[in-house]
Amino acid sequence: MIRKGRSSDIESVLLVWLAASQQAHHFVPESFWRDHQDTMRHVYLPSSDNYVYLDNHEIIGFYALVENTLAAIFVLPEKQGRGVGKRLIADAKSRCNNLELSVYKRNIASVAFYQRQGFEIIGEEEDPMTGQNQYIMCWQCEQVIDAEQ
Repeated sequence: MIRKGRSSDIESVLLVWLAASQQAHHFVPESFWRDHQDTMRHVYLPSSDNYVYLDNHEIIGFYALVENTLAAIFVLPEKQGRGVGKRLIADAKSRCNNLELSVYKRNIASVAFYQRQGFEIIGEEEDPMTGQNQYIMCWQCEQVIDAEQ
C-alpha cells in the first residue's frame, strides 16, 4: 500500500534512505550518507511531498516529489526486486504529467530501471555535493518540450 507520508514516518524513511543509498552508491563514501541524515531529516524531506510504501505496516520504500521532480525514490535493499520500485514510480506518474530525476551515472542498475519505466536521458551534469557525474532523466519529455513552444 502507498500512502502520503506523515511526520511520524521520518525515522523509518531515513532508515530506508540510508540503507538504500549506501547499497546503491558504493562509489560514494558511506560517511557521506551518514553525515547528511540531518539535512534529509530537517531540510529535504520536509520540503517534499513524500509517499511511503507499506508492507505489513512497515515502511519499506518511499519517494519524494518536489513539483514534477522525483527528488528521491528508495526501497530497502532486502525488499528490492519485488516490484515495489515499479509501484512507487507508477504512483508518482499518476500524480504528474511529466517527471524529471537525477541519477548517478555509475548507478547502472538504477539507470536501467528508470529506462524500463519510460525515462529518457536528457542531459548530464556533475553533482556538486559528491563530484559524481549524474544523468538528468525525464518521463514524458515530449510534453515538456511541447509546453515550452
